Amino acid sequence: MIGASAPLRAEKHALDIPAYIKVGEVSKNMETVAAEVKAGLGSKGFEILGAYSPENNPDLRVIAYTRTDLKRAVSSVADRGAMAAVLKVGLVKKNHAVTVSYLNPPYLFNAYLRKESPKHQKVLGTVTADVKAAMGPLGNEFTGFGGGMRAEKLWKYRYKIIMPDFGDPERLNTYSSFEKGLETIDGHLKKNNVHAKEVYRLVFPAKKIAVIGVGLHDPKDGEAKFLPKIGEENIAAMPYEIILEGNTVTMLPGKYRLALSWPELSMGTFMKIVSTPGNIKDMMKAITE
Repeated sequence: MIGASAPLRAEKHALDIPAYIKVGEVSKNMETVAAEVKAGLGSKGFEILGAYSPENNPDLRVIAYTRTDLKRAVSSVADRGAMAAVLKVGLVKKNHAVTVSYLNPPYLFNAYLRKESPKHQKVLGTVTADVKAAMGPLGNEFTGFGGGMRAEKLWKYRYKIIMPDFGDPERLNTYSSFEKGLETIDGHLKKNNVHAKEVYRLVFPAKKIAVIGVGLHDPKDGEAKFLPKIGEENIAAMPYEIILEGNTVTMLPGKYRLALSWPELSMGTFMKIVSTPGNIKDMMKAITE
């Protein structure tokens, strides 16, 4: 029985989509590597949306980017599909070298677009190939890490049976209009930019959709509290985002978003950040109400 089941387990594991891809390690300073990442992405037509240092840690850097064909495809998917338009590269400096990795596009696409993902296979496949090509000058490893799942599991993923999935967003506020929502959020971000920093903004004016990535720099409950506990290697998961669709702003619940971004998270480690999902919601409500 053992001999017969082992190949089946190996085959099943081979179908998993890794959450992150490690490109390689570069023996250069952070600013130089970041500039080379941006140049590589630009060479493939990607647009840089923003960059920041999670935890306000200079040894960590995230670069958010998108592209026109990707925006066009995912924004056609109702119910927060536009969130899949933002991809990220993560940089972690240790021992005079910078490790370059990126959020694996197929992992994000299947999680956020769910059953709609196969309908956009051509565009999404091209984007995935071009991201890899853009990162080519920075390394040649391209190995998956951080855990992974099959596409069909990502479509309906939840950490545990009783926990939320992608279809259970946290409603933060409802405004009189889309424009009023943006105005309100802008006002709060300007006031709270020390603890809640806008990293990027992607707006679809005709569809009245805006995705905003927010750096959570609150020293008590922000990134500096939870990222070291769950693993800074997966830094391309950040920043956390909110999405304004029409007159309603929502966010993915922490019990889904963090578990999805750290799929190898054990229950023991999860319990070490048991207050984090609620803390993140409180921080996001503070910039949306």
